Amino acid sequence: MEIIKAITVKNLTKSYINKSKKTKVLHGIDFEFEKGLMTAVMGPSGSGKSTFLQCVAGLDKVSGGNVFIGETDITKLSEKELNIIRREKIGFIFQTYNLMSMLTVYDNVVLPLKLAKRKTAKNEIMTILAKVGLHEFVNRYPSQLSGGQQQRVAIARTLATKPDVLFADEPTGALDTSTGKQILSLLRQIVNESKQTIIIVTHDLAVASIADQVVFLIDGQIKNVLKNPTIETIALKTSKWENDNLQCLS
Repeated sequence: MEIIKAITVKNLTKSYINKSKKTKVLHGIDFEFEKGLMTAVMGPSGSGKSTFLQCVAGLDKVSGGNVFIGETDITKLSEKELNIIRREKIGFIFQTYNLMSMLTVYDNVVLPLKLAKRKTAKNEIMTILAKVGLHEFVNRYPSQLSGGQQQRVAIARTLATKPDVLFADEPTGALDTSTGKQILSLLRQIVNESKQTIIIVTHDLAVASIADQVVFLIDGQIKNVLKNPTIETIALKTSKWENDNLQCLS
């Protein structure tokens, strides 16, 4: 069966200049994200995980290389063209929910569609809200919801735009363990049922263990890829890089 690529990264580099000092964060990364899979990106602090996510998602400009969303090289796009890609093909879920406090659950979910002047039938939105367990809360405001419920609103808002790829940066970081497990279960369900492509940046072994694969990013380079991960197999990999780092420091 032919593998369909959701994202292709070629020789990706990223450097920052601070006070005339150039710091290279990403070092020539090559990788292909298969459509319909959930990928977790892990690595020690300072390894470049968030920078990698931001470059691949078109939130930050690359210093070199190419990033293809499907067949479109987003590194060649103007800011206006990039905004259209981010609006129509990419979804984001972050640790902070970024909800509009003055809008109801329903209005928060349809807001990106209104801004993009895209019409979606109310029953479609209600179906999405039912999928994330919020169909009874459509008229509530964010302040009337728990943290887990607010994150579900953020997920519903993203799903409503029907993105090709959904990016999540520590999506359960602000939640307690029990609520975090519910959100992870929901994300796994979305991949299983809708074949949604999801890329998650996380330091949490439990989060990474629900993915189809884990990409280990160390010192701005992909060092390993673990298929069908479990907490135990991820722990073995992370303990290895921690030991390697300690040896480098000794």
